Amino acid sequence: MQDVTIRVIAHIKSDFPTKFGIPRQSGLVDSLRATIIFEPEFRNPDTLRGIEGYSHLWLIWQFSEAVRKDWSPTVRPPRLGGNTRMGVFATRSPFRPNSLGLSSVKLLGVEQTAEYGSVLHVGGADLMDGTPIFDIKPYIPYGDSHPEATGGFTDTAGEFLLDVDFPESLLSLLPEDKREAVIGVLSHDPRPSYQKDSDRVYGLSFAGFDIRFTVTEDRLQVQEVSRL
Repeated sequence: MQDVTIRVIAHIKSDFPTKFGIPRQSGLVDSLRATIIFEPEFRNPDTLRGIEGYSHLWLIWQFSEAVRKDWSPTVRPPRLGGNTRMGVFATRSPFRPNSLGLSSVKLLGVEQTAEYGSVLHVGGADLMDGTPIFDIKPYIPYGDSHPEATGGFTDTAGEFLLDVDFPESLLSLLPEDKREAVIGVLSHDPRPSYQKDSDRVYGLSFAGFDIRFTVTEDRLQVQEVSRL
């Protein structure tokens, strides 16, 4: 098997210090905000010339917490309860031969900074803080959008949305610009699909806060919010 070398061009700065709670796909929580910071070699502003003409971008990145030497031809998607095996190339599982991820994000703007040069602000990213990015390509509607497409077992994703009960006294502890995003993240049920214990208290690390919650049937109840 031939090996190739892929260079890391950037890393992302997001509100997720761990994998737990990250939306299962990009774009599910549009209010999420993240910043792409380029490696010094790629901070030439000419590399971004014309990028503001696009509304969305494709990110090609690494599942950096799932890199392994071996791989399996089948995986168990969480959305199928973790019990049903599907072909690895029929899923977006992080456990892949090359651990590559693909995400479509909304371009919110380009900012020139003194410390990092030009950075990209994006919305809807499903990447953990510090994730290495290998490439960025513009999303082109006439070629990349297929309204008639079918999504296999993922077409049932909407059935998993939870009602979120986030008391105002706890929600007010978070910065105002993070509140809509965290409610969106919680509504997509951060738990593994095989965990249905209504008595268990789960913890989500988000934007510098530890958010504790329980889930009963289709309702998520936030119990506690504290700074990390």
